[in-house]
Amino acid sequence: KEIIEKYHDSFTRQWKGVIGNMCAPSQAEWEQLLTNCSAFLFYGMERFMSHVLLNWLVAVNIPKCRLVILLDLVRSQQSYQRITNSDIHKSCLRLALERPRETAMLLSLAGAGSVIAPQWYSTLQENAERLESLLENLLSFGKTTGQTVHILQK
Repeated sequence: KEIIEKYHDSFTRQWKGVIGNMCAPSQAEWEQLLTNCSAFLFYGMERFMSHVLLNWLVAVNIPKCRLVILLDLVRSQQSYQRITNSDIHKSCLRLALERPRETAMLLSLAGAGSVIAPQWYSTLQENAERLESLLENLLSFGKTTGQTVHILQK
């Protein structure tokens, strides 16, 4: 919320989405957000792909989405329990498709121009710092996604 307020005057008035932890977006909300955006930001717990239907993502076309930022792979006791209960019903192949590299490939094949995503688990604080750096470099300084990722790697 702080970040949205920080960039509100110049950038975030056109942002649409779901904020908060009261309820998870429905599959229809995920579909609408991904198919109608020029940039998509996921800042949440566990793996992004554990929240969307694989069959839908494989069949979707999102060429308007030029940038996907996934700040996922954060684990809490509750999220770990939820994901563990969900994962026991999934095949090994399905679980493999939820890994970071495979998720980026699926999003790219669906039409996303660029995908920025972590490859390892981190804390909410670390992802908050990444998000702040990403938005500062992309929105305030006008850096390209490549330049911004390079800065994050340092």
